Amino acid sequence: MQIKKEEGYKATITPESRIDITNSQDLKEDLLAIYEEGYEEIIIDFTNVDSIDSSGLGKLLLFHKKLKERDGKLRIINVSSDYVKKMFKMIHLNKVIDIEGLS
Repeated sequence: MQIKKEEGYKATITPESRIDITNSQDLKEDLLAIYEEGYEEIIIDFTNVDSIDSSGLGKLLLFHKKLKERDGKLRIINVSSDYVKKMFKMIHLNKVIDIEGLS
């Protein structure tokens, strides 16, 4: 997982391959570290992600809520996998989190 921190309290995290029960805790820990450093906008770049399960979706919702509580924002960009898009639409995640390219 790559993390790019930018000035202005914005950070981008780029997970690899899939987000599921085997690695969603790693995503949570990385997001929590960024959150605790005070970043207000966290962008998750899904360029390399081809699947996600309920544990991964739960982590996204958790951090959306945490950031929103302090007027921050979670954004998801570059969703290329049709499977991931279908999952996001199925649970209406695009109605809760700003997901680039999904309305």
